[in-house]
Amino acid sequence: MLKYGDKVGIVACSNALTQKEDNQLTELAETLMGFGLSPVFSQYIFEKNPYSVFSGSGEQRASVLNELYKDNDIKVIFDVSGGDIANELLDYIDFDLIKKNPKPLFGYSDLSTIINAIYAKTGNPSYLYQVKCLVWENKENQISDFKNSLFNKKEDLYKIKLDFIPGSKIEGVVVGGNIRCFLKLAGTQYMPDLSNKILFLESYGGGVAQMTTYLCQLKQIGVFNRISGLLLGTFTKMEENDENPNIIELVLNITNDMNFPIAKTHDIGHGNTSNVLQVKMFAKG
Repeated sequence: MLKYGDKVGIVACSNALTQKEDNQLTELAETLMGFGLSPVFSQYIFEKNPYSVFSGSGEQRASVLNELYKDNDIKVIFDVSGGDIANELLDYIDFDLIKKNPKPLFGYSDLSTIINAIYAKTGNPSYLYQVKCLVWENKENQISDFKNSLFNKKEDLYKIKLDFIPGSKIEGVVVGGNIRCFLKLAGTQYMPDLSNKILFLESYGGGVAQMTTYLCQLKQIGVFNRISGLLLGTFTKMEENDENPNIIELVLNITNDMNFPIAKTHDIGHGNTSNVLQVKMFAKG
């Protein structure tokens, strides 16, 4: 996917980073340059004003994303943000341009909106992964896996161990991401067709009440009648707090009249050990 000398784009499509995170971005740039890459940073990454969620307008942030897709020298785009406002970009993204100039986009959490919209509108794959894992606590392992996977075509960052809840096999095209953010697409033109898809869901915040709400909404809009399987990632705060019922029990209760395989993985989510999940990948397990 990458080679020495390649340019990569760095964007923040969701909430602005604070000025306190400047050192982290500097370390990320140094790490990428250590791979021989040349990072190209958006001018809309940091907060315009203290405590502001905006680094620029939705149209401005989308224009940078469009330009990076248009630039043939940019081989990969990494989003370094998360939060709440990525769907502000959707009406300004040039999906025809992206379809004609496919390239990998990596992001997580709130980027679930853009990643799934790109698949819905273009059929192009994108990747659930936060590149800041390269400078977080588990960075030594992440740097090794990143290099092996994106330069040497190995599977280190893509390995996913599955524990089946009901079922023993799950195959199909994967869509989804952060459960709260993915649901922002409900009822819009940006929601992927979920027919015969594997739906992936994970979450950072939220407890039993919030997950019950989201799962019930997915059921009520007919999602569980259309998918061929459900893949659960990490539900960080629920699992840290050992909440009862846990996410598996909630899912089984709400989908008890459905007939599809369900699997759980600890390898995809918000943690600093998280691996990569491709939206549009063909999962087999």
